[in-house]
Amino acid sequence: MITLETRVNVEGLRAQTVFEFLLNATDRDYQTWWPGVHLSCRTLKRFPAHVGNVVYFDQFIGDYRVKHTEVIVEAVPCRRIVRQIVKGPIRLPVRIVLEMEDDDAGVSITHTIFAGYSGRLRVLDPACRMYFSDRFAAAMDEHLKAECRLLRNLSATPTVAVAAR
Repeated sequence: MITLETRVNVEGLRAQTVFEFLLNATDRDYQTWWPGVHLSCRTLKRFPAHVGNVVYFDQFIGDYRVKHTEVIVEAVPCRRIVRQIVKGPIRLPVRIVLEMEDDDAGVSITHTIFAGYSGRLRVLDPACRMYFSDRFAAAMDEHLKAECRLLRNLSATPTVAVAAR
């Protein structure tokens, strides 16, 4: 199992703001968050309480152009979002866990990617290293540190909610 983890403290931001933004961001919100790096974020299917939502992402992580589709497998309000990368109907052995915890100054965000198999299929884990190399891990860590701090600049309410007012 490959584990890539980044922790960031963001002053002046709350877990509820992060949770709501990440689960409701439109393409425009995503692009505004980090222009030129965040290229596309489209919710393809939406379900009550977010579990089951299917979301397409296109972004740069360092020199890597990363395009993938995820399904939300867990959404605990203001605490935790778990997403799994999918290829069509197949769930790949990659989970992205985002945990948020408020503190006196703001919010602590922990972003963890788990890639690989359990049980006998663990023998396939070296193949995951092709995608999750040390170079990619370093780029992901830098990306997440910058990305989380940029959240502070965004409105607490995604444009989808603003349009409804």
